[in-house]
Amino acid sequence: MTTRIDRRFADLRIEGRAALVTFLMAGDPDPQTSLQLIAALPGAGADVIEVGMPFTDPMADGPSIQAAGLRALKAGMTLKKTLKLVADFRSGNADTPIVLMGYYNPIYVYGVERFLEDAKKAGVDGLIVVDLPPEEDAELCVPAMKAGLNFIRLATPTTDDKRLPKVLTNTSGFVYYVSITGITGAATPDYSKVASAVARIKGHTQLPVAVGFGVKNAASAQEIAQHADGVVVGTALVDALKRSLDAHDQATATTVAAVTALVSDIASGVAAARKGAAK
Repeated sequence: MTTRIDRRFADLRIEGRAALVTFLMAGDPDPQTSLQLIAALPGAGADVIEVGMPFTDPMADGPSIQAAGLRALKAGMTLKKTLKLVADFRSGNADTPIVLMGYYNPIYVYGVERFLEDAKKAGVDGLIVVDLPPEEDAELCVPAMKAGLNFIRLATPTTDDKRLPKVLTNTSGFVYYVSITGITGAATPDYSKVASAVARIKGHTQLPVAVGFGVKNAASAQEIAQHADGVVVGTALVDALKRSLDAHDQATATTVAAVTALVSDIASGVAAARKGAAK
């Protein structure tokens, strides 16, 4: 079964450029503004959208994304409302792939079968569940694949050639390479190591490889886009959103524009990598 994610990466391969994959937390800073933000991302240059599922204990996330999740939870966001957010987005956009990213606990509480059915109905295309290793594929990964959803796995600098085939088993859509060791937003990657890591992963899979963690601007996006099939940006967008809020963490008239301006800038870096490669 071909998904929106498969089609988007195939189209971009023909175009000769990397995908820009953007992350925002569902419901941050409130459900209405969150929908406006996510709806504005494709026009700003996002090719794939990752939507965070707010959770109280996000162990792999840095302070910025942790705070975004807490803002969303404070504003009343739930997993059910996250799926509604996707459905509302879908009513105006039938093409842009949506990936839900987060942790297994909220899905488990919601009920796996019900969640997969509701996610598919809402227009979700893929899942990234960071705390479910390949050994637990029967829990969610295999049922998700049967439901027609891509299950996207993370690979890291510590994922060696012995471990990598296990990580890639049942992975679909794309491989998300975490370019630094640690939590989100922590550091800037070594771009020479990113190139060799992408090449190493591609030795094990035909799937596109998207690289995230440490992308902050057009220049860093351009560096990564020269080597990867996708560039993932999250913390920088969440930080731009946070800076636009008032003293009470409420949205302001500049919130949507603050995020989309940065997305447009980063998209220009991704596009420049294609031009550079074509010379």
